[in-house]
Amino acid sequence: MTQRERYGLVGTGSRAGMYIGALTGTVLGAEHVPGIAELVAWADVNPGRLDVYEREVVAAGHPAPTRYATDDLERMVADEHLDRVIITTPDFTHADYIVRSLRAGADVVVEKPLTIDAESVRRIGAAIAETGREVITTFNYRYSPRNSTLRRVIAEGRIGQVTSVHFEWALDTVHGADYFRRWHRDKAKSGGLFIHKASHHFDLVNWWIAAAPVRVFASGGLRFYGAENAAARGLGERPARGTRTPGGTGAAASDPFSLDLASDARLKELYLDQEHHDGYLRDRDVFDPGITIEDNLAALVDYDSGATLSYSLNAHAPWEGYRVTVNGTEGRAELEVVERGAVLIGDDGRVVVDPSMHPDHSPVDEVRPDIERLVLQRHWEGAQVVEIPEGIGSHGGGDAYLLRHLFDRVTGDEPLVRVAGYADGVRAVSVGIAGNRSLETGAPVRIEDLDLGV
Repeated sequence: MTQRERYGLVGTGSRAGMYIGALTGTVLGAEHVPGIAELVAWADVNPGRLDVYEREVVAAGHPAPTRYATDDLERMVADEHLDRVIITTPDFTHADYIVRSLRAGADVVVEKPLTIDAESVRRIGAAIAETGREVITTFNYRYSPRNSTLRRVIAEGRIGQVTSVHFEWALDTVHGADYFRRWHRDKAKSGGLFIHKASHHFDLVNWWIAAAPVRVFASGGLRFYGAENAAARGLGERPARGTRTPGGTGAAASDPFSLDLASDARLKELYLDQEHHDGYLRDRDVFDPGITIEDNLAALVDYDSGATLSYSLNAHAPWEGYRVTVNGTEGRAELEVVERGAVLIGDDGRVVVDPSMHPDHSPVDEVRPDIERLVLQRHWEGAQVVEIPEGIGSHGGGDAYLLRHLFDRVTGDEPLVRVAGYADGVRAVSVGIAGNRSLETGAPVRIEDLDLGV
């Protein structure tokens, strides 16, 4: 057997669990990974979360990775002879950890988005040029069979040359609201939903139509969440957080916009029980003052191929999913996905926060059932349904396939070109960076004027 690659991890919040599970063979579809890769070191600003994952790794029969402080990242790479560092920290910290890891001598795997602003993109690009090392951005939605199937339909020329794309994404009042409870609500930390969430969507379009964005015009605002909107609708005074404390403060269980960390074992052990280490609150009220991100966004994006994208994102919809229409010179493809047809609160007051992470949740709405449907219609022909293969696990079946490619180091030469390198990560965030600048100026923004180097 060849020598296993040595991995380090920075950031042990909930998203890190997928990578830790893969490296220990306990996540669906990644049983082979421990034979080719091992997690030997990790770091986090919160030692309590490291404690949680350490107990789980040891219980699974694996040695505990060596702990390091995030300030000692360079020493972690050197002392542990790391081949790669996985970064699953808040978005505004990505660039610093990426640059430090590259210069210390390791390749990098980073959760989307690559980073949040133009200056950070330039810093990462300079470090790659300096070191010659690799940065992979994990766009798991590329691996979802429904999205891969649409890519194949377009790549095979079944609708001809793409002329336009319409892409609507609806985040519901549980999942969408979640971005307004935590650090994402601060645009200086997340870049707003144009960066944190929509980079997924912009990457899909870039990849589906094999084109690069060149100009963006955007509109949007905070129109539902936040204190001013709450006051305008007469919601009145609200508790600062959703979790009930022993003294009785916190939102009532019946409040659909609250998140009670104590009612979810995973959230409790990773966040509520660890607050005393760093003061991070995961359950703040979505109608707080000081929220600086938008909950309604729209953009027009021009591509170097001549195609145009019309995009919209709503973070307070009553259902969750997306609709994509791709028009071409020979026909049209339409993809409709309902990940949760309605947000219905159970008798226990609970509901799954992110339905894409829990594909086994039961459909609850007869009128709008959970579905995924791809329809192809060529000119002068009737419509036909294109079969979508069954996926594995969360994010539309994409996570398991992503992990296999990631740890097998599959290159961009694979048939659907699903592996996202540095340039893909830049192109995805470039739309959001340009969109944010367009929101500020009220004018269209050319990507080349951002001087991102790609």
